[in-house]
Amino acid sequence: MAQNVGAVDGQIRTVAGALAGFGSLAVLQGALSLPEVVAPVLGLVAIMMLVTARVGTCPLYSVLGVDSCSRSSSPSR
Repeated sequence: MAQNVGAVDGQIRTVAGALAGFGSLAVLQGALSLPEVVAPVLGLVAIMMLVTARVGTCPLYSVLGVDSCSRSSSPSR
């Protein structure tokens, strides 16, 4: 798969993933009064966001044809 997650998008995904992970842990610890079913959902969201940020490829972006990478006129490969 081609890279379709840009630098800024990756940073946003990293922050969102970290927040979702902390939210999941907070639900498990009882610090957030949400149903317990929310904890694994937030955990999966956290993992997805962090992995796609690290790898630079989002399968959903591929399906939708979205590309947040900035492309220059001369490729630097």
